[in-house]
Amino acid sequence: MEEYRVLLVDDEEDIRVGISRKMDWTALGFTLVGEAENGLEALELAEALEPDVVLTDIKMPFMDGLELCRILTERLPAAKFVVFSGFDEFEYAKQAIRMNVFEYILKPISAAELGGVLRRLKDRLDTERTERQNTETLRRRYEESLPVLRELFYAHLLEGRVPPEQAAERAQRLELDVTGDAWAAALAHVDGAPDRELAALSVQQLLEENLTLAGWSCRAFLYGDAAAVLAVSRDGGSVYALIQAMDRVCALAESYLGLTLTMGVGAPAGLGELAQSAAGARAALDYRRLVGAGRAIYIGDLEPNAGERVSFDENDERELAAAVKLGGEAEIRAAVSRLTEKVRRSGLAASHLFFLELLTCLLRLARGAGLEVEEVFGTGFTGAVQATDFSSLEAMGEWCLERCLRIQALIRRRRTDSAGQTVERAKAYIQEHYGESGLSVERLCDHLHLSPAYFSTLFKRETGMSFTAHVTLTRMEAAAEALRSSEDKTYLIARRCGYEDANYFSYVFKKHFGVTPTKFRAG
Repeated sequence: MEEYRVLLVDDEEDIRVGISRKMDWTALGFTLVGEAENGLEALELAEALEPDVVLTDIKMPFMDGLELCRILTERLPAAKFVVFSGFDEFEYAKQAIRMNVFEYILKPISAAELGGVLRRLKDRLDTERTERQNTETLRRRYEESLPVLRELFYAHLLEGRVPPEQAAERAQRLELDVTGDAWAAALAHVDGAPDRELAALSVQQLLEENLTLAGWSCRAFLYGDAAAVLAVSRDGGSVYALIQAMDRVCALAESYLGLTLTMGVGAPAGLGELAQSAAGARAALDYRRLVGAGRAIYIGDLEPNAGERVSFDENDERELAAAVKLGGEAEIRAAVSRLTEKVRRSGLAASHLFFLELLTCLLRLARGAGLEVEEVFGTGFTGAVQATDFSSLEAMGEWCLERCLRIQALIRRRRTDSAGQTVERAKAYIQEHYGESGLSVERLCDHLHLSPAYFSTLFKRETGMSFTAHVTLTRMEAAAEALRSSEDKTYLIARRCGYEDANYFSYVFKKHFGVTPTKFRAG
């Protein structure tokens, strides 16, 4: 098992040396990755080393151990803390407990005592790690979550959020039997229910108890603030038998529950095309004012060609947008190819509305990225492009592919430019405010309107150093220049460079340049 990483913090060098040398870190299951003389230095080290354990004294210059623990609890929530002090004061112990400190040890520290603490700490860390990684625990939790995961899967099918080629595989993982001739979606609508949630639960139960018929297997579940049914046809089950069964449930809802229940029924489709059936069910419900509520309405009766339509649905848009924004050329080609194949299965004659919806998606992508339409579609583009303008489905697909690749290239260029501009703005802010002791990444991010986590990653990626390291570098360069060009006292220069404590300024300066400020000026 991988050794746990330890950061040791104490302002007394002999204590640090004693602890680091006397402990058999490997035998205990740890590795000492860093040492710091004070809390401020430890914060900077912890940012780079990400220790699992921090051993820290309480009484230290510049920042005490409890303040260090408080800050690191936010930044490294999984880290454990062991605090030691030469002051036998109960108040410290109470504060340490509030900081979720694992153990509080009084100095002088013996190797045997610290070894015992580390062994207990390793047991705790091992247990937590094992719990996270234990496959049996995960499997048990997964099995307990199966009912919820299945209903979520059903909802995603209705919304077109499951790629058709993945539907059967996901169903198998959820231990669902998806064998059958065709799938149909039905959606419930209740008029005038005083309590919509209670009505939905009542309708779900009524559907579960009464939708049993030869040739069909039905599953009722809550969907939004109503109920829905997924029905799979087996052995040639007739859709009209399903509609009659739905009609009976609507009548029972009136008799048993006093509810006016209308069921919209979509045309049967494949498992991966259930979103189309669901769209038909929604459209069927729209007809209830025309044909009457309190019954099952089949979209095939009202729109005979409804099952043949091909639509650019939410899943299509989400997949294409993800490929353009986050993928590479291969992902874009694959996404466009899937869309082209979807049209091919329905025939080119059905592609007109599909293409308009696809074009709308591309326009949204371009505008959402702040791109000019003509940058993507060419000078003089008016949007008057139709599926009939292309000689073949392949030509239409190639046109879409070129636009997607163009949008991706422009987005990446903007993103790179934006990252560079953000970092330059950050550097300018640091240069302007480095003399203020309250300068922090949180304050800078408020100015930039960015989250600290995103900014820290971006800044390090672009500059090769952390925010804290860059601020220290800026302050040290300013301090060195002031020492060279003025006769000001060291404590005044320290304050102008953002250090209220002149001793800490001298400590950082010597660590950075290898000499004290006084020797630097003399030298």
